Amino acid sequence: MVLKIQYNLISLLNLFQLILKYVLLSTFTIEFFGSFALSVRFLEDFSFGKAVYYSIYHAVSAFNNCGYSLFPNSFMDYKGDTFINLTIMALIILGGIGFFVQFEILSYWRHRKKRKRLSLHTKIVLITTLTLICLGALFFYLFERNYTIRDLPFKIKILVSFFQSVTARTAGFNTIEIGRLTNDTILILMMLMFIGASPGSTGGGVKTTSFALLIIMLWNRLKGNEEVNVMNRTISKELMSKIVSIIFASVLSIGIVLSLVLFTSNKSVDFFNRNLFIEYLFDTISAFGTVGLSMGITPYLNNVQKVIISAMMFIGRVGPLTFAFSLTVKPKRASIKYAEEEIMVG
Repeated sequence: MVLKIQYNLISLLNLFQLILKYVLLSTFTIEFFGSFALSVRFLEDFSFGKAVYYSIYHAVSAFNNCGYSLFPNSFMDYKGDTFINLTIMALIILGGIGFFVQFEILSYWRHRKKRKRLSLHTKIVLITTLTLICLGALFFYLFERNYTIRDLPFKIKILVSFFQSVTARTAGFNTIEIGRLTNDTILILMMLMFIGASPGSTGGGVKTTSFALLIIMLWNRLKGNEEVNVMNRTISKELMSKIVSIIFASVLSIGIVLSLVLFTSNKSVDFFNRNLFIEYLFDTISAFGTVGLSMGITPYLNNVQKVIISAMMFIGRVGPLTFAFSLTVKPKRASIKYAEEEIMVG
């Protein structure tokens, strides 16, 4: 039932067909071609067996927005390799937009004579994903052009900017040292990690659709609209209530986990080091979005902090979905409606 709601399907039979006919086929197909593409390049640096192994591992890791790398410094040695950068980014994006969006786009191009309109969900996912990638890359370039990427050729600056913009939204690879980034860039990365990937995908976060609909709701309120309207459609109040609850619960969980990480830190070491707050916050949001990026503090966490961060990873991946499902369960008894009373806000 959770999967049915997540994929917005009419019946469990539709879900069964989607999983058997598309999800498994799509996963293996995309990872196969991704592995093949990476192996062509890795054969220049490694033996045949090692190149194939590295290719399969990193293709699976990229498509599933995992971010684990067999290289000690992730993809920093390949920051200027256009082919590897584009291949990894393509795998991350395909895994992050969600299987339902993949399926709908494929159906759209296959049935050219009887094309159906793309659903509102797919349109919002594609527009939001493209916007976040471009804006993230733009801000990364503007904030780092005189600092960490200052001495790099212009082409590599663009590659690094786009790669980090894509990977920050739950993938976790990096082509530049995260700990050396400016505070401005760190803020942008934390925002991208919090938003995360799209519903029904391999990524975490509060999801692109939740973020987009929250912005659309605020825009409609500023225009004086009681309803949330987008692309000649109206979003139900129940759905908007669910989105606000999910985002609020996510922010609250990050605040609680960050507090626990700070409270359990070793007070005798770097007690007045204010940088630790940013590093802990970055790692907490990274764990919530199941990203994997770190400013370098992770290896120095004590055992209690590691358990807390590990729990945050689980909460970030399972929590929003489970919480969303719990909001859809109707109460067995009718709720009592009390007399209304106004409260001043703002």
